[in-house]
Amino acid sequence: MNDLNTQITAELSRLGADLVGFGDLTELPPEVRHNMPVGISFGICVPREIVRGIAEAPTLEFWDYYHSGQDDLAQLAEMSAQFLHSLGLTAVPITKENVKFVGPLRSELPLKTLATLAGLGWIGKCALLATERFGTAIWFGGILTDAPLTTSAPITESKCGDCNVCTQRCPGGAASGLLWNAGLDRDDFFDAQKCAAAGRERANAYLGIDYPLCGRCIAVCPRTRRYLEGGE
Repeated sequence: MNDLNTQITAELSRLGADLVGFGDLTELPPEVRHNMPVGISFGICVPREIVRGIAEAPTLEFWDYYHSGQDDLAQLAEMSAQFLHSLGLTAVPITKENVKFVGPLRSELPLKTLATLAGLGWIGKCALLATERFGTAIWFGGILTDAPLTTSAPITESKCGDCNVCTQRCPGGAASGLLWNAGLDRDDFFDAQKCAAAGRERANAYLGIDYPLCGRCIAVCPRTRRYLEGGE
């Protein structure tokens, strides 16, 4: 890691990021990455008390944090991009204005893909980004940049092994149980439409909210359970 990596990591951590990584994007089509060669991925963990509450059903606390967390990630991306601009570098925050959707529930450059390229985690069987430190209880944001950064080796294979806890507990039966790898399309192992339909049904039933919200796969993941056991 060079001095600029250290400087950017320190700034993102100061702004609230819990994980930061740097990925080489040059193998992706230029138009997908806004012609930027490097992606900065950062994550904010979901508080333990909120995760503990959603093992059986979505909660209002989770609903509120979901929206505030997405706002925090967008603000963090914009502030970090401004920081890079102040250093004379080009930076594109991955916010709603800069995301291109190429199908239902599918963006051109998913933030989870950026995180795997930055070596921060892998895609689990329920299509969540899984990490060693926080399990799946973490949400990601990102920045595209031309900064001369040292990048990490990408993670290209799942570390879930034969664990099928999230697959078995998914209310929508959305996960096939296949292990992810970098060459596998999401639709080949996970049905996002089934996930969204089950989440909407559960949010309506438990909260009276017409929105796809569930979260059970986050709470039951064994790696998330280890994060929850880490204390308050």
